[in-house]
Amino acid sequence: EEFVVEISGTTVTITCPITADDIKWEPATDISEGTDPNKFVIMNHDSSPLNLSCSQSTTKHNIYLNARVCTNCEELDALAVTGIITADLLITFGVLILVYYFSKNKKGQASAGAGSRPRGQKMQRPPPVPNPDYEPIRKGQREVYAGLEHRGF
Repeated sequence: EEFVVEISGTTVTITCPITADDIKWEPATDISEGTDPNKFVIMNHDSSPLNLSCSQSTTKHNIYLNARVCTNCEELDALAVTGIITADLLITFGVLILVYYFSKNKKGQASAGAGSRPRGQKMQRPPPVPNPDYEPIRKGQREVYAGLEHRGF
């Protein structure tokens, strides 16, 4: 047995799990009761927490109500939420496909221009001319340096 809480705008309706005609709701101040004794209707609820209880002679049920309500809320059914999510996904995939298609075409155009000669400061300088006085020692060419002998100290 559980309470049933229904929220519509700023109106909160609470249904007591006890099914009888002589149900007493507490606290009943500043809150309007509905015509059905099982239901307790709070008009213009201000979203403040509230302790309520419904009782009948020997049984008593308590509920802590912490319902957030708003005046300009719109209720959406499951079909509307599903439609919104599906449309969002389709638009996102469409944009991804368009970006992929146009970026693929841009890459093809850029590779054709890569063989052209660079201009301005982007030109590469040729390597410096090697100085014949400072040749590196290579295998098999030690006779160039044969005149240099190791000196002992």
